[in-house]
Amino acid sequence: MNKVLVITGGSRGIGAATARLGAASGYAVCINYRHNEAAALAVVEEIARAGGEAIAVAGDVGHEADVVRLFEAVDETLGPVTALVNNAGILETQMRVEDMEAARLSRILTANVIGSFLCAREAVRRMSIRHGGQGGAIVNVSSIASRLGAPNEYVDYAAAKGAIDSFTLGLSKEVAAEGIRVNAVRPGVIYTEIHASGGEPDRVERVKASVPMQRGGKAEEVARAILWLLSDEASYSSGALLDVTGGR
Repeated sequence: MNKVLVITGGSRGIGAATARLGAASGYAVCINYRHNEAAALAVVEEIARAGGEAIAVAGDVGHEADVVRLFEAVDETLGPVTALVNNAGILETQMRVEDMEAARLSRILTANVIGSFLCAREAVRRMSIRHGGQGGAIVNVSSIASRLGAPNEYVDYAAAKGAIDSFTLGLSKEVAAEGIRVNAVRPGVIYTEIHASGGEPDRVERVKASVPMQRGGKAEEVARAILWLLSDEASYSSGALLDVTGGR
């Protein structure tokens, strides 16, 4: 059976690092992206130069039709998905809850929560032995913010990631007997571009002193945890929330 990995939000940061490592581990990789085609194609080309197989597919995971098209494109090009990393997510400018508007909350919850549900739905329909599939693995990218709450910064993002934790636990139990394992990683402060979206590109430098290891993490360090959870080495792990936080 071909190993086919779909990574949402795979054009940069943790997603791109996971794509590179996944390809090196023998997966045919689909890199989903929303806007940044050039970055996604650059990762595809890097994987191809290293002898791997990868494609890039545009789509907003918060739009159901885009998600359906994404998985259909993978079916036609690489074959049925056997591994999914729900990595796509957004945050917005640092703000207190008292200043948040409903439109912002809708954007955050749609991208971070609904998108993960829709992608997992499509993956389960293909992986589950109930539907004639061969099983598979799903890793949801949560955040340590789900445990810390992100006060004065992104309580909405933290709450969305709390939903991802609950989603991981519930789905893992729902499909465990159908050959599908579902786990999550919860990164801490990682050097990625997402902090610029919150208005503070150098946020890791500001908060790293609060990390017991006294440094920010690298995207590759999170990617290694994701690939382990996808692998047969984690064959008895499902419903796990794996913190990759430098001890925070």
